[in-house]
Amino acid sequence: MTRVALYARYSSDSQRDASIEDQLRLCREQAAREGCSVAGTFEDAAISGASTVLRPGIQHLVRDAQRGRFEVVLAEALDRISRDQADVATLFKHLKFAGVAIVTLAEGEISELHVGGLEITRW
Repeated sequence: MTRVALYARYSSDSQRDASIEDQLRLCREQAAREGCSVAGTFEDAAISGASTVLRPGIQHLVRDAQRGRFEVVLAEALDRISRDQADVATLFKHLKFAGVAIVTLAEGEISELHVGGLEITRW
């Protein structure tokens, strides 16, 4: 059975506390439909998505991913993980190295195309 970690975030200027519970509920429902077990939940309340540096929830998620506690991170949308393209690319790279995929309800499985990490091969 695939172990998933759920991640939710809201920023103080545009959302409310219940938003995290709504996001986690939707992700739990999707995990159940897919036959996955929820290995943990991570959240950052009232914290901007502009950077992952000062977000304890995302930092804890990365540490647990590196410890092999789950195979998939499930979030409502990629902008819940971060609004900064460079942070998304860095997080994607760290999680991929740990063998962890990112899946969102809005975008599906996240790939290099989503994070702008295409490598250009010179001919």
